[in-house]
Amino acid sequence: MKLYDCKILLVDDNRELLAMTKDILNRNGYDLVVTAMSCREAEEKFAEESPQLVILDIMLPDGDGFTLFRSLRERSRVPILFLSARDEDNDRLFGLGLGADDYVTKPFLPQELALRVNAILKRSYFSGQDLEAGETLVLGARTVSLQNATVEWEGESVSLTAKELLLLQKLYHNRGNIVTFDALCQAAWNDKYYGYENALMVHIRHLREKLEEDPSHPKYLLTARGLGYRLAAEKAGGR
Repeated sequence: MKLYDCKILLVDDNRELLAMTKDILNRNGYDLVVTAMSCREAEEKFAEESPQLVILDIMLPDGDGFTLFRSLRERSRVPILFLSARDEDNDRLFGLGLGADDYVTKPFLPQELALRVNAILKRSYFSGQDLEAGETLVLGARTVSLQNATVEWEGESVSLTAKELLLLQKLYHNRGNIVTFDALCQAAWNDKYYGYENALMVHIRHLREKLEEDPSHPKYLLTARGLGYRLAAEKAGGR
């Protein structure tokens, strides 16, 4: 799959804005854009089309984008971008804290949207192409496949979200060393730490729930107080 072969599901109840945003994406090389104007229609299109990216408005006629986000996240780790006229800091931080990959407010510059979409898709699907097949990370009884974005232990298996995988890849390639808050936010959101503090903490907490036997007392994903985080891997495989 190439970058511009990625399918995008665009959800907005404003017909004019929906057409305009789809046109922006088309003009920037994304021909596979599927649209929906409600939560129900979005759920149906998501199941039918299996998109590689979802762009969500928050205010929808039969619900809200935050609730729809949670519903989609229960089934998939597909990256999701909020595109909303609600530009309050609380809404932005809440959306990012849920695990959204980005939050863009209306009105927006067409090229800004295109750049953010490019960045999300590259980070989510193409940043790990240099990883060798079968590369794994062993943390105690848990084995992490960086290729498949899964964590397995004692017959159990859980999937990493796109954001969790990006953060873990950054920590893995610097294992044993402190990775600063800024470096992690650059890897996950292509942006500085400021504005993403809560979102980063949420993703780290979710990572610990998947990687650690006791997330409240982590042994592998460690906090460097005031600086960042450090991955203390027992051993790595595949290289």
